Amino acid sequence: MKINDPAVLAEVEAAFAAYETALTTNDVETLDALFKDSPQTLRYGVGENLYGYAEIAAFRAARSPVGVMRTIERTVITAYGDAMATANTLFRRDSMAGKIGRQSQTWVKFPEGWRVVSAHVSVIAE
Repeated sequence: MKINDPAVLAEVEAAFAAYETALTTNDVETLDALFKDSPQTLRYGVGENLYGYAEIAAFRAARSPVGVMRTIERTVITAYGDAMATANTLFRRDSMAGKIGRQSQTWVKFPEGWRVVSAHVSVIAE
């Protein structure tokens, strides 16, 4: 299995960039599209545990669009073979003084494209 094939890595980096843009502009439609529509998809957030695509989509629909801007740093994307990858990043928001956020995602390539199948978001003291 090839790790970080440049062509595969470029695909995942583009999907991750689309996710980041959608997140910081509250583009719920794109956010929903980038998660796998499956009962097995999960997202652990700062204050919620979401099991299945339906719970994740409902959370996104109800989430306030205020304060979603952030800056990211130390992003590490690793592609394993041609159909699985991880993306990990640190993030900061003006509303989180003295804290730093952490986000990890598992991406899988399906016929419809790259989709997040598992995500975890947490915040810790800096």
